[in-house]
Amino acid sequence: MNRELIAAIDLGSNSFRLQIGRIVNDQIYPLDGIKEAVRLAAGLSPDRILDNAAQMRALDALRCFNERLRDYPREAVRAVATNTLRVAKNAPEFLIQAEEALGFPIEVIAGREEARLIYVGVAHTLPNPHRQQLVVDIGGGSTEFVIGKSFQPIQLESLYMGCVSYSMRHFPGGSVDKRGLREAELAAQKEIQTISHAYRATGWEEAVGSSGSAKALVDILEQNGLSDGGITRSGMEKLRALMLKAGNVNSLKLEGLRPDRLPVLPGGFAIMWAVFQEFGLERMVFSEGALRLGVLYDLLGRYHHDDLRDATVTAFGKRYGLDEGHAARVSETATALLRQLDPDTADPEHPDHRFLAWAARLHEVGVSVAHSSYHKHSAYILANADMPGFSRMDQGRLARLVLAHRGKLSRLTALGPGNPEWRQILCLRLAVVIHRARDGRGVPPVQLQADGRGHVLLADQAWLRHLPLTASALEEEQRQWNAVGMPLRVQTQALAGQP
Repeated sequence: MNRELIAAIDLGSNSFRLQIGRIVNDQIYPLDGIKEAVRLAAGLSPDRILDNAAQMRALDALRCFNERLRDYPREAVRAVATNTLRVAKNAPEFLIQAEEALGFPIEVIAGREEARLIYVGVAHTLPNPHRQQLVVDIGGGSTEFVIGKSFQPIQLESLYMGCVSYSMRHFPGGSVDKRGLREAELAAQKEIQTISHAYRATGWEEAVGSSGSAKALVDILEQNGLSDGGITRSGMEKLRALMLKAGNVNSLKLEGLRPDRLPVLPGGFAIMWAVFQEFGLERMVFSEGALRLGVLYDLLGRYHHDDLRDATVTAFGKRYGLDEGHAARVSETATALLRQLDPDTADPEHPDHRFLAWAARLHEVGVSVAHSSYHKHSAYILANADMPGFSRMDQGRLARLVLAHRGKLSRLTALGPGNPEWRQILCLRLAVVIHRARDGRGVPPVQLQADGRGHVLLADQAWLRHLPLTASALEEEQRQWNAVGMPLRVQTQALAGQP
């Protein structure tokens, strides 16, 4: 396996796409790719259940990708899912089958995280990324809007409207008439009005379109002489007239119009027309960069130990006014305890090590809301805040660890006895107890080990005599863990050295 090759998979609401790139001097050169027109959003019922036909199309595409990626190491592949799998109620059950078919984990990313990754991809293809850009990406189920400059997004938003959902709702069977088109355009304008004032106030020097709908419109307008380059207002007006004259997209005879884009063309057109109207655009250029390229560059950062998630955790610490010294001490102790239980996690890049360290650093963010039940507030923030670099599953994992760092363990039995998160929870809870006194004495001598009857914490008896509240808290931990059938014994003795 060539370690310079990495792969990104975009499980979009219209198409599933695999992109393979080669790393050369910290730049990514796209190589081959595969596209499968899955139209996942078309299988989403009004009550947001993904039907079996759409699931089968998706699984077939993922098995195809699996054949291409079979020899790739886990860390060289990243798969992300977007709007349809964000909103589908049965997505968790489907994702189990999807990951088995693909052979790699799949991350469902939030709308603004999708927007950020799109911008990363677009910015790496722009001739002058240092200009302030408005980037619009019309997907199958959502549309992302970004204003950014010099590879840094300034504003990010994702709106629940896409070419598949709009085509199905407003243009059944491909029929296009004045009323249906106007209704679709007004519906899209209504959505965009929620962000247009703030975006206009920020401003931009150039508008950029990315992904399938923008690409289809560029091809149609340029190859039929409707535009002198890019997407223009006058070209859109001419295409609008042609669509209305045809009455149905299946009757359109235009150069550059691919058969797989026909069913979703009117929905994509209506949203783009609304974008031009609401933002007062006359012209939009097209960028080949999009979500897949953004995922590749984000993966490149992780590949070289420059993980955006570290920066996000640091930023959260500052935003919520955390005691960073205390958080760092809890993190150091928690990961040291985990290392004693599982030597494989000694590698700082091990996922269990990283998530435990992040959870330890962020376990008190909820104090900014209230001291009472702060762990619940912390979990809510971590599960729902915009956290660049973290997928929804990442945030859910952080939230579970933080929620469990105090309070009753009995409510967590749904994790199941074999779940590896139990060990991380144990280490985080013990680290918080050990450092709760904040007496400035540093990390006490403690050792944690597993035996056939559960876990044993060896704690320094002299140290605990000086901290009776900590000793009492450790006794409570014993009761809690014994109650859920995962015994913990705290033994005090004379210890030397650090964990």
